[in-house]
Amino acid sequence: MHNITMKFGGTSVGTSEAIDNAVSIVQQSLNAGHRVAVVVSAMSGVTDMLLKSVRAAVAGDKWGYLTLSDEIRQKHLDVVHDLIAPGERREALLTALGQLLQQHADLCEAINILGEATPRISDAVVSFGERLSARLVAAVLQERGVNAQAYDATQFIITGSNFQSAEPITDITEKRIQEQLKPLLAQGVTPVLTGFIGATIDGVVTTLGRGGSDFSAAIFAAYLDSAELIIWTDVDGVMTTDPRLDKRARVLPYVSYTEVGELAFYGAKVLHPKTVQPIINKNIPLRVCNTFNPSHPGTLIGAESRPNDHIIKAVTAIRSVSMLTVSGKGMLGVPGLAGRTFLATARAGASILMISQSSSEQSFCYTVTDDKALAVKAAVEDELVAEINRQDVDSVEVSRDIAIVTVVGAGMRHRPGVAGRVFTTLGDSGVNVLAIAQGSSECSISFVVAEPDLEQAVRCLHDLALKNSVPQPA
Repeated sequence: MHNITMKFGGTSVGTSEAIDNAVSIVQQSLNAGHRVAVVVSAMSGVTDMLLKSVRAAVAGDKWGYLTLSDEIRQKHLDVVHDLIAPGERREALLTALGQLLQQHADLCEAINILGEATPRISDAVVSFGERLSARLVAAVLQERGVNAQAYDATQFIITGSNFQSAEPITDITEKRIQEQLKPLLAQGVTPVLTGFIGATIDGVVTTLGRGGSDFSAAIFAAYLDSAELIIWTDVDGVMTTDPRLDKRARVLPYVSYTEVGELAFYGAKVLHPKTVQPIINKNIPLRVCNTFNPSHPGTLIGAESRPNDHIIKAVTAIRSVSMLTVSGKGMLGVPGLAGRTFLATARAGASILMISQSSSEQSFCYTVTDDKALAVKAAVEDELVAEINRQDVDSVEVSRDIAIVTVVGAGMRHRPGVAGRVFTTLGDSGVNVLAIAQGSSECSISFVVAEPDLEQAVRCLHDLALKNSVPQPA
């Protein structure tokens, strides 16, 4: 008998049919003799509706946030009426959902009166999506005869107070899960846990950042000593590329933690980049499967890099990126210039997606998301004002309408000719490369292209991956 942690994403609990599928999947695992911890996201669309209700409340639009609250209520009531028979269980669930929705309306009223929403209040509002979902899914499991109970992750995942992107406090979180949650599994309880949310040591609700339900699931899997973490979503697994860019995209049967981390960071939508962190040290395998096609084996993600015929495993891309270039002949040999630039970028609230520097040290460029580009430019110019005035630094230029394309595959390590073939392929396809970066892991090569060239770049490189035309050593 093994502990298994299953996480169901928003589309996997988004409708009555989806929840029915999810419950059947849990039942099947229980019938096979496993103990199952279930982690759920909010129903699809609900998190966006909650965020919209915050904006309406700030704007003084009472009708707007009350209407949204009613829409959220109806979305959940539809599932209750479809899947829970009339009786005490249905009435108890309706009462619990009603109380949560009243709390949501009360918080929106408070925001309306204040005329602003602090990150702390926003986290409290957004948390209702998972809290509603967990109670709903637990009740449907109970309806099917499963000894399920809904629990807010605020009891177990203890975080710092960096609202909207809180970091778990590892030792306290591990202790809570081991001492309070793990015994419930041993007693035959199937806990249904909220993804995405935690709480400070004082009990104030926090969130782990957008997509943090995957992170939550990995935390629970790690500290419950799960034999496997299964992330149920609406695709058959991790794909070789975005099927919207190339219809030939296929499911990868196996990728390593390192590879999937690169894929997640560089735009693949299946996994949150933080997901693998809590389970790597425990060597817990992770599987990505499709709630709507549960017989498909999905993608297995493990610690080791398995060699196969395909050196390039996948091609992924990020749109809506800007590239900042810092250049000047006076930069040559000046220590600390890049460091100061990157600190100024961090102070502007931006994460750096990719860095490239010329060997002459007369210029370097890096990429940030479009929405942060102008703030970063201003912050860097303020930081380097003395160098700009002395003309050591000529300018800080922003290039928009670009994208980052990344090829990923552990098989690229120590293989001569891979980068050459990649860029020859791009050149033959008429794609101009604006900047290049390869990490020391040699697991990925990233490059910047003009956004209009994105689809052509992805398709020609995906073709290279599928045909396995990269030369291999004799």
